[in-house]
Amino acid sequence: MCGIAGILLASNAADPKSLDQIGQMMMALRHRGPDGEGLWTDREAGIALGHRRLAIVDLSETGQQPMLSTSGRYAITFNGEIYNFRDLRLELEGVGHHFRGTSDTEVMLCAIESWGLEAALQRFAGMFAFALWDLKTRTLHLARDRLGKKPLYIASARHALVFASELKAISRFSGYSPEIDLDAATAMLSKGWVPDQSCIWRGVFKLPPGSVLTLTAATVAEGRGAASLSQGASRWWSLAEVAKNGREQPIAGSDDDLTNELDHLLRLAVRERMIADVPLGGFLSGGVDSSTVAALMQAQSPNPVRTFTIAFAESGFDEAPYAAEVARHLGTDHTELHLSAAAARDVIPELPTVWDEPFADESQIPTLLVARLARQHVTVALSGDGGDECFAGYGRHFMADRLKRYQGLPASARRTVAAGAGMLSRAARHDFIGNLPLPSHVRHALRSDRLTRFAWLLAAKDEDELHRRLTGSSAENLTRHETPASIVSAPRLDGLLSRLLYDDMSGYLAGDILVKLDRASMANSLEARCPLLDHRAVEFAWRLPAAMKVRNGRGKWILRNVLRRYLPQRLIDRPKQGFDVPIAAWLRAPLRSWATDILSDVRNQGEGLLDSTKVDACWRDHVAGQDRSRELWSVLMFQAWCNEAKRQASASNSSRELDLAGV
Repeated sequence: MCGIAGILLASNAADPKSLDQIGQMMMALRHRGPDGEGLWTDREAGIALGHRRLAIVDLSETGQQPMLSTSGRYAITFNGEIYNFRDLRLELEGVGHHFRGTSDTEVMLCAIESWGLEAALQRFAGMFAFALWDLKTRTLHLARDRLGKKPLYIASARHALVFASELKAISRFSGYSPEIDLDAATAMLSKGWVPDQSCIWRGVFKLPPGSVLTLTAATVAEGRGAASLSQGASRWWSLAEVAKNGREQPIAGSDDDLTNELDHLLRLAVRERMIADVPLGGFLSGGVDSSTVAALMQAQSPNPVRTFTIAFAESGFDEAPYAAEVARHLGTDHTELHLSAAAARDVIPELPTVWDEPFADESQIPTLLVARLARQHVTVALSGDGGDECFAGYGRHFMADRLKRYQGLPASARRTVAAGAGMLSRAARHDFIGNLPLPSHVRHALRSDRLTRFAWLLAAKDEDELHRRLTGSSAENLTRHETPASIVSAPRLDGLLSRLLYDDMSGYLAGDILVKLDRASMANSLEARCPLLDHRAVEFAWRLPAAMKVRNGRGKWILRNVLRRYLPQRLIDRPKQGFDVPIAAWLRAPLRSWATDILSDVRNQGEGLLDSTKVDACWRDHVAGQDRSRELWSVLMFQAWCNEAKRQASASNSSRELDLAGV
């Protein structure tokens, strides 16, 4: 796991000294690789590659990058891990290849030379973003892993193309002038994160997952913009094709047969991700996903594995007791971090620099802190991320399953049921059911907004409208601009559940979950690995019948079935909680002063992107007791990011000005 950056000058570039800026770009990525820095430059060709190293496999000098292939034809700077590199190495050695060291990078280069770039990519099982320079053809290849676990930003600058693992490195290149993209900013304020297909800065794009972009100095000289360059990327792996083919060719088998196959796939994925020459552990929340990963780690380790979790002081948010029970049963060496509101307040100023695009998933706080805790003991941590997107773990997935039984009813019957549910919900809100002898969990469900939402969903006229309602945001638009329409094109899939899972995997997973994990872990120089997102497991999941995912009103049925082999039932079947934090309560009390200060900046910005009148009304509602924390956290994180961006611009020695016009 590392940080990479590079510069490719246009063929008509006047000053090759621009390549010297690669050193400044790499300094901005020091946190991603504290174990060393490598630079490689070919001034005649107009190319510079940089690498910050977090040494995981082959800690010796033979693992340093940028690395040249044995023949000298290729130079590579690589961020990530190829988990099956040992098997690939044995295959290559079998046909006469020899290796200097034991790194996966050297195996990658040999595989590319032997099989060609695309064929080698198809063979790699891992997470990666890399730049490969072909000295023979003077061609640059930029590649990203299948699901976008590792980031790669690409910017069209003056007389150059620059790329890096994070935006903060691109901002160090003097030929690039930051200018905010209002559509990306508006999308962030609606979703809480910038979609992977967008970037907060104009002129920058993220290389799409599962793609390769091939460039030459002549290409750069054409002066094409970010949108045009992005369209030039070619797919070597397509989630849309995997989803479509998986639904058209479902796998057959008994419950036991399919559970056995998933158990085998996940054991392999975990085993490969436990290869490291440094201390290794895992995140453990006590939920199904992280417990499955921890169980498979411990089942394949002769010693207790290290596990880490967050404990909250507030009741209703503390999963630590569940994690502790799981750890005791598995026999892991377990560590808890007790998180207070004060600790959250202390870490908030760091958030805009850790996520150098604005980011407002409040679980970023515990994720950052548990990564910090883990890094005190290990250098690699396995995570349970991806289980919800692969095996249907979100409430909308269960709701889709419940609602499909009503879709066959006449529209008038659905409207009648929806009206009845709405009346019951209103009665519950006014406490007309207070004296009825109802179980506590039923009373809670009636008094929550679940029944109101159910009635609203039930009133959808068809599956397309139901899909829109399940995936749409319920948050009020607090900006002066309309939220841009999604630009993700989805394949035609069989049924609502498949459509929802595709939306989550192509959108939420790539834009939120993986961004959160990568930035939080790498800010602490910790490598995070996600075995549930191994591409073989993902492809298997898309071939599973829907009933293997959602059954009897519960999601992740097959994953739970795997976990039953390692944990007792009582540690598996409990309500899904997620990595939630009590941000609503914090904003009313310990974080109130901080929030008030940030919101005053919103008012002072004048006629900008945010509508200060709507924001003030939202804040008053929240302080009065209505939960508006979702909208407010997005506004607060966006404004905090703007403040930090302006601070960095004013502190810079550069004469460039940060363009935040309209914000």
